[in-house]
Amino acid sequence: MFSKILVANRGEIALRIIRACHDLGIEAVAVYSEADRGAPWLDVADQSICIGPAVSSESYLKIPRIIAAAEVTGAQAIHPGYGFLSENSKFAEQCRASGIEFIGPPVEAMERLGNKDKSKTVAKAAKVPTVPGSDGLVHSEEEAKKFARAVGYPVLIKASAGGGGRGMRVARDEASLVAGFAQARAEAEAAFKDGSVFLEKYLDRPRHVEVQLLGDQYGHVIHLFERDCSLQRRHQKLVEESPSPRLPDAVRQEMCAAAVRLAQEAGYYNAGTCEFLVDQHNRFYFIEVNARIQVEHPVTELVTGVDLIREQIRIAAGEKLRYQQKDIVQRGHAIEVRINAEDPANDFRPSPGVVKTWRPPGGPGVRLDSHVCAGYRVPSNYDSMVAKLLVHQPTRDEAFAVMRRCLREFRVEGIHTTIPLLQTIFRNEAFIAGTVDTTFIERELMSPKG
Repeated sequence: MFSKILVANRGEIALRIIRACHDLGIEAVAVYSEADRGAPWLDVADQSICIGPAVSSESYLKIPRIIAAAEVTGAQAIHPGYGFLSENSKFAEQCRASGIEFIGPPVEAMERLGNKDKSKTVAKAAKVPTVPGSDGLVHSEEEAKKFARAVGYPVLIKASAGGGGRGMRVARDEASLVAGFAQARAEAEAAFKDGSVFLEKYLDRPRHVEVQLLGDQYGHVIHLFERDCSLQRRHQKLVEESPSPRLPDAVRQEMCAAAVRLAQEAGYYNAGTCEFLVDQHNRFYFIEVNARIQVEHPVTELVTGVDLIREQIRIAAGEKLRYQQKDIVQRGHAIEVRINAEDPANDFRPSPGVVKTWRPPGGPGVRLDSHVCAGYRVPSNYDSMVAKLLVHQPTRDEAFAVMRRCLREFRVEGIHTTIPLLQTIFRNEAFIAGTVDTTFIERELMSPKG
């Protein structure tokens, strides 16, 4: 087992990893940018080291500085968390070349699954259903038009190296295909330095369901069931829950088994998530693998009782997986909401600034993952999420009732947050009934009325 781990991230996930390290008797090193100097999670770490200015490209994305920080502090491993360098195979390769273990999947699996086009090839080899799509990358408008005519509109243009909705466009006719093709390529090139795209048949009003995976370095892979992440705004998740409502158990079991097959085909180990779209007939289609821990991992922890961060560390240290598939059972219902420093009344404008009041809710079955306290300054340089609020109760109805109470109790002053929007969501009849899809927020809650 490692004696010291460097956490190459910030905010709530840095605090989450530091705590997991301490629970395992491991020292934790925190890195920070100038914008995060004096941040609360740094006080919890055993050591902290500044890695550069506020801009991410010169700090949290600066590979040489992070590796140097690990070397200077004597860290034997680096946990990247999510975002930043977590899915960067070059970072993983350079860590291991420097004699530092990367707490994540092997480089080869990251490269096979990090590219959406290559990952579909892996999925097909594992006999996992995929959305009908182009045969490889699409290089010209004419190729795009030919594909759309063959499968019929609407079609989805997707960046091969994309994520978070960037480099993605829906085309409902030829004119929007031509415009969207150019826009998606330009956006992908700017965001990922890779302008390649492919096309898929667009599924109207699908649900987004993902399967949590764990695998060790000895070929053992298990699933920890699914999370429903259908409630999104512009492809950014707002609410996640497990089990997925209205998903037949036979479909659940088939989907989870498919995710395990795909991971085994790719030679994957450590934690990862296999994401699917589910159509209105409960047919599921593979879309991508997130080769890292995800923001919503606590949802799975609550329903299975497995600490995913600790398991990541154990697996990276060369330990065998401590669980067999039969050991993993879903218990109760868990739901998570992401609370962002944004103003929903003004097109979700970011709301950085000093938090004057921070009074979170509590009670049985309530969990809050956050790095924020009264007096903390939310910087404008990074992601706007300030907290993840979770509840775990015996039934979905009980979980919703507790979440509504928690959102009423949660008091934040000094910045705007998405709490008012979340209160509206948890009063919505369609959401309560479990009948929402990935376009629900824009279509029903954010569209102009009257």
